Amino acid sequence: MRILGHYVYVPIVLLAIAESAGGAVVFGASAKLLGGDAGLPPGPLLLWMAIFGLTVVAGLTAVGLYQARQRLRLGGAVVRVAVGLGLTATILAVVDFIFPLGIGGLPWVVSIIGSFVVVGGIRIVTWRWLDHELFRRRVLIYGAGKRAATLLKLRRQSDRRGFTLVAFVHAEGDGSPIVDPRVTELQGSILEYAKANAIDEIVVAMDDRRAGFPIADLLQCKFAGIAVIDLLAFLERETGRVIVELVNPSWLIFSEGFRSTARVEIAARVLDLVSAVLMLVIASPLVVLAALAIVIEDGRPVFYRQRRVGFLGKPFTVYKFRSMIKNAEAEGTPQWAQAEDRRVTRTGRWLRKLRIDELPQLWNVLRGDMSLVGPRPERPEFVARLSQSIPYYHERHVVKPGLTGWAQLCYPYGSSDRDALEKLQYDLYYIKHKSLIFNLMVLLQTTEVVLWGKGAR
Repeated sequence: MRILGHYVYVPIVLLAIAESAGGAVVFGASAKLLGGDAGLPPGPLLLWMAIFGLTVVAGLTAVGLYQARQRLRLGGAVVRVAVGLGLTATILAVVDFIFPLGIGGLPWVVSIIGSFVVVGGIRIVTWRWLDHELFRRRVLIYGAGKRAATLLKLRRQSDRRGFTLVAFVHAEGDGSPIVDPRVTELQGSILEYAKANAIDEIVVAMDDRRAGFPIADLLQCKFAGIAVIDLLAFLERETGRVIVELVNPSWLIFSEGFRSTARVEIAARVLDLVSAVLMLVIASPLVVLAALAIVIEDGRPVFYRQRRVGFLGKPFTVYKFRSMIKNAEAEGTPQWAQAEDRRVTRTGRWLRKLRIDELPQLWNVLRGDMSLVGPRPERPEFVARLSQSIPYYHERHVVKPGLTGWAQLCYPYGSSDRDALEKLQYDLYYIKHKSLIFNLMVLLQTTEVVLWGKGAR
């Protein structure tokens, strides 16, 4: 299902609708039964029910419970539901303080507890149905060569969650054939095979379309109600990234996206300024505590300055709380942080885990060097090397670097050229689909990264 330009797994949408509706009903009942003499008329009550339901979804989104890649045990899911509804309660407390509903505190408390029971019940009932065959598209791959082999590299279950790969069909011009039991030779037409095997979608993955592109056959399939899609577009939709090895310059030019309007840029800048100021005010106690902890453990300096590559490849100075020992790069060779890096101080380890070391970059956001959301800025030395080995690496600089980003949500901390390639693919997806709504979704889901310390080193 496509929502605001992004593909969302249908069961996730249904789950969000059910949990939003469940929360709204619980709140409506609590407000009516326990709201005292408030006497809310139907109009305002329905409005607040909608607000409550949407805020429940926002809280659960913030802790990653609507991510297709999320695979949790029961205990982990319970904890996340509790934290998510805690965030919901916090948001609603602020809203009720600004726009008092006048029903007292008891209905709110009962609504949150009741929502925990309802959401938990929905999760238990639907747990095994999320990956049911009913919600998976049956896919036929037209091609069985090098390009088609890309599908065999999809290791993560979330990348394969929305479809069942029925078969690969040999096509004219295929290179080295893949070795897979699902490779088949057509005995009749593509349409006949598709109908016989209940195919919902055909993915065109030919190595060389000049060798004989089956236009008539594919048109028959399309007019018969079977979707036909290019391999690159299919993988982009299913994985949330642009597979660089399949990209050619003409695709970048002619595909939808990769453009931004003045309205989007102005709205993004306003969001950056307002959010950065609010975050600095809210986080000011953390800033003071972090500075004191650094000085007590390892003395000054508190802040760390480093050159990074920014918008359109222009260098700028990024600011961070110092989380490593002094002269961490005394040898003069830039290097990525490694797991259990001995250069990281005890205080620095906590600062990195909770992303507190990044807070000074809000100053970069206010200055306009960075945005809240975008590709993470890299050091000039790394950019120079990676641009030589990774195609389209410079294209990540067509937007401002960000404090957080789509790649940070989808991929762990990277410390190798291979990791840089993987993150670039997510960065290109973000650049292609950049919008104010997408930025807000990334910011909301960054809460999970902070609370659970994902990808920190």
